[in-house]
Amino acid sequence: MEQRKPQNSGKKSFFDGAFGKYLVPGILLQSVLIGGGYATGREVISYGAMYGAKGWLAGLATLIGFAIMSMLTFEFARVTGSYNYKSLMKNLLGKFGVLYDLIYIPLSVIILAVMASATGEIVNQTMGLNYWVGVIVVIVIVGILNFYGSSLIERFETWGTVALYAAYIIFGILAVRAAGTHIGEVFASGDTSFATGTGTASTGSVIWLGIVYVAYNLIVYPSSFEALKRQDSRKQSLISGLIAGVLMTVPWFITYFAFMGYYPDPDVLGATVPWLVILKQVGGTWTIILFGIVMGWTLIETSTGIIHAFVARVNAGLVDFGKNPLSPKQNAIMTVIVLVLAILLSKVGIIDLISKGYNAMSYALMIVYMLPMLTIGLYTIVKGKK
Repeated sequence: MEQRKPQNSGKKSFFDGAFGKYLVPGILLQSVLIGGGYATGREVISYGAMYGAKGWLAGLATLIGFAIMSMLTFEFARVTGSYNYKSLMKNLLGKFGVLYDLIYIPLSVIILAVMASATGEIVNQTMGLNYWVGVIVVIVIVGILNFYGSSLIERFETWGTVALYAAYIIFGILAVRAAGTHIGEVFASGDTSFATGTGTASTGSVIWLGIVYVAYNLIVYPSSFEALKRQDSRKQSLISGLIAGVLMTVPWFITYFAFMGYYPDPDVLGATVPWLVILKQVGGTWTIILFGIVMGWTLIETSTGIIHAFVARVNAGLVDFGKNPLSPKQNAIMTVIVLVLAILLSKVGIIDLISKGYNAMSYALMIVYMLPMLTIGLYTIVKGKK
């Protein structure tokens, strides 16, 4: 098992103090999750909102799941000194750690494809710009962020989190106010008709949907590993893990309750970008433009975090073979290559990508990451240093 002390050389900046130890890991996770999970609203529908009045159960399972997995992952990384996903999976699964690569790489490309497709569509529908303008902007900005590395990425995503939470609150208020009493009517009637067609849904199946959602989003965890180097106690790992679970789930609930104001309208719940359909009904031109800017930001954050974790994995492999890690220029070039491959896949379309790619990967991550962390990981933590 790889052991080394986290490298904390004293407080050097705001990010190296309590903020960096307790909040930055969760901010990074939330930033990478939000683009794929909440930007369009498509996943909130697929993993909860389609069940209407019972959908909140999936959200609750998601909240608990993210909190538990964050606490275990953060503390396992600290105890074993694993600050990239190659070393973490090696300490968790030994020689079978390579299985995570077989999942991470294709799922990352699928998620990046969703980001590219969503960005192009949102920019086109909100600002009237050509589909490829949004795609190219993502490539350029993500390439620049990966060129400068983790320090700039942390700052970009921290300020992004502040802006995104403010925007989501605004969007949520607009949607809920316009919906009037309909949200209450959905819950009073127990309406689940969009998902079932009969008005009923199994409580267990809704909760399981939340667990599956947590499982496939385990792909975002490597984006936080470098930030975990600042943590030097179990208290910090556990508290920051709990905070991460909350940060990752609040936008889910804002989106869910906003969508309940339009349940079970197929024009909203069946849309490629459900948020945009709602905001076109309740907001003016400025709201649509703001949505386009904010959603573009979330998609950039997600793409940046996923590729940055992939680059860290490549660099760890190079070091193991006695070679130098990639230079900043090479990091940027690799970023562009991966995004171009994802763009080609993005032409499949958002809904098809989610339905065909995500569920299979969810169960794979459940076997390779979730179950081992709940068993081997927990045992290692209990037996390890405090």
